[in-house]
Amino acid sequence: MTSIALSSAAPTGLKVDAVIVGAAPADDGLTLLPGTESLDKAMKKKLAEVLVQLGATGKADEVVKFPTLGAAKAPVVAVVGTGPLGEAGDPQRREALRRAAGAAVRALAGSESVAVALPIEDAEDAGAVTEGILLGAYSFDQYKSAQGAPAVRAATVVGPGVKAKNVKEAVARAELVGAAVNRARDWVNTPPRDLTPQAFAEAATKLVKGTKLNIDVLDEKALAKGGYGGIIGVGQGSANPPRLIRVAYRPARATKHVTLVGKGITFDSGGLSLKPAEGMAEMKSDMGGAAAVIAAVHALAELGPKVAVTAYAAMAENMPSGSAQRPSDVITVYGGTTVEVLNTDAEGRLVLADALARAAEDEPDLIVDVATLTGAAIVALGKRVAGIMANDDDIRTKVHDAARRAGEQMWPLPLPADLREKLDSPVADIANIGDRNGGALQAGLFLNEFVDPGTGWAHLDIAGPAFTDKPHGYTPKGGTGVAVRTLVQIVEDVAADRL
Repeated sequence: MTSIALSSAAPTGLKVDAVIVGAAPADDGLTLLPGTESLDKAMKKKLAEVLVQLGATGKADEVVKFPTLGAAKAPVVAVVGTGPLGEAGDPQRREALRRAAGAAVRALAGSESVAVALPIEDAEDAGAVTEGILLGAYSFDQYKSAQGAPAVRAATVVGPGVKAKNVKEAVARAELVGAAVNRARDWVNTPPRDLTPQAFAEAATKLVKGTKLNIDVLDEKALAKGGYGGIIGVGQGSANPPRLIRVAYRPARATKHVTLVGKGITFDSGGLSLKPAEGMAEMKSDMGGAAAVIAAVHALAELGPKVAVTAYAAMAENMPSGSAQRPSDVITVYGGTTVEVLNTDAEGRLVLADALARAAEDEPDLIVDVATLTGAAIVALGKRVAGIMANDDDIRTKVHDAARRAGEQMWPLPLPADLREKLDSPVADIANIGDRNGGALQAGLFLNEFVDPGTGWAHLDIAGPAFTDKPHGYTPKGGTGVAVRTLVQIVEDVAADRL
């Protein structure tokens, strides 16, 4: 991962390959942001003029590069647009800085080192810039025989007061969170032949070795013996058997307990309800929820909040074969509820039913599940926004606020009681699908059946933002690692009695 250093020196005096500064839109063109002063002075106050001549506008994600011609020790300057930049303390400001840092670092792939002189008003700004650098510098090229331009290896965050203790703490937190997001991205991007349920379980076991975390893995025999009919049913059509992973963080003196549950379909063909070929390759991302919860709990163990956290990753590969479950089969999930499987492509809710019912036995104060669950969520919210549902309006509001402060786009959705009847089955306790109208909400209502009514619960449908075919800001093409930052923020909010 990119190394991070801090400096309060003028960026023009740093021996790096490129200097990054910021600009924002203005009524008369653009405005230079704090951090540009030394460069503008060295350019005889011509920086804004040069940018206008190059067509710069200061809009978000815009990067303009040009040679410094001796105005700085670095040979190249990159001016990145932030879009409108709010006041200090505003989450939108932090996200604008995060995006700007990421966009600039992505544009400078091939540079060994950069200095990032974006406007830092407080420790949270410094943390956001650091996250943007680390997320923007990400690349996944382990399967390429011919390497492209290498990612930036070293970055110096520049600004007054960056050596202060609270700034260093914010940057250290950002490094842990950035590493967790990139770890989740790695898992999502790994081809499904190499990331089977067993391989993911082995990777999680290796990750937690030597940490404060404990891990248990149930194989297919233990799952069958334990009555995990959802995970077994989804995985029975594949040559790669399913797994249920449980990772626990138990700090001393913890008085609250949060459980994170992730959908882990390592590849989703749709089963016998086969998906169309178009877009199926993206279905390696169907384990993005599991990747997020395991990466998040690992980061939390390093951050050390006084909250117990348990992560469940329900792993299976959904494939068609002679042994696959059939539409109209009835399965019994963990806890005894029977489910009529009307569509084998609505499999995520089946593995989550097992994991949610098992999670209830831990008696947590809050359960948050994360899943690439429905195409309906993409239709409703697009490819960059996740949906939030909950069994309590206050929890939904607070989870939405946590996501906003973490810099992830999510939007609250309802769980209308009148839609529940669409899941009625004539032969089982519940059917796994209803009709097309309100499909994301019906999926949420299905999951709600397996949550103890006395336990707070939120459901994050990340089907849209889990994977992207178009890079933007600090987000590269492929797996995004969405929800990791939100999950970390939620647990920190529980520790601070905000949730």
